[in-house]
Amino acid sequence: MTTIPHHDTSALIIGGTEGLGAAIAEHLIAGGCTRMVIAGRDSVKGEAAAAKLGATFMPVDLADTEAVVALVDAADAHLGGLNALAVAGATTERGSILNTTPESFDRVFTINTRSPYFALQRFAQNAVAAGRPASVVNILTVSAYVGQSFLSPYAASKAALTNITRNAAQALRSDHIRVNGINCGWMDTPGEDRVQRAYHGAGDDWLALAEADQPMGTLVKPDSVARQASLMLSPVSGVMTGAIVDFDQHVIGALPE
Repeated sequence: MTTIPHHDTSALIIGGTEGLGAAIAEHLIAGGCTRMVIAGRDSVKGEAAAAKLGATFMPVDLADTEAVVALVDAADAHLGGLNALAVAGATTERGSILNTTPESFDRVFTINTRSPYFALQRFAQNAVAAGRPASVVNILTVSAYVGQSFLSPYAASKAALTNITRNAAQALRSDHIRVNGINCGWMDTPGEDRVQRAYHGAGDDWLALAEADQPMGTLVKPDSVARQASLMLSPVSGVMTGAIVDFDQHVIGALPE
């Protein structure tokens, strides 16, 4: 694994117990990060992941915005100050423009937009109060451009978070707080496996079938995206802020030849 230096990184990874969030945590640890909190809903899974990483686990549900803000404060206090935040948790709850309920819409926006917004806000408030340079990475999606019809609220919630990412980058740059995002394509994660089986009746061969149909013969892998996130969270990325990186093999706007 190519490592990016993180000896001075003090990180909170929301959604860091599996999949991409766990891969980001692994890359930071490999780069020398010794102060880390990972957070997620599943305490059993979280404690196991934290033990493997040598990190601290704190439970949180992105559906509870007040709890997310409290988490940021608790992680900041526990680690003696945070200077890196990655928000990798989300819901891909299904719904189209024709059948999404107000309750489903509000739930998706709370998890994918409202809670990440106020997590970033409290993280930035604490960093500004301490006079501390810091970095944030929001995990976004290429679906934010349009997305599938059955992911209407998901695509909208991530499009909003994309704007929040850029707006915060503009607002916080003079405080030396960098905010960037990654638009992930279709990714091979445990969460995606559960989604395919629950919503699409997929069998054990769904991944092989899906990858055979991709231009590069594979879905996006968490380790690759985690390396990009590690770079964005590190001082190695210099003044990079407000950047939204499309991390996919499909080129947005491309038409059939």
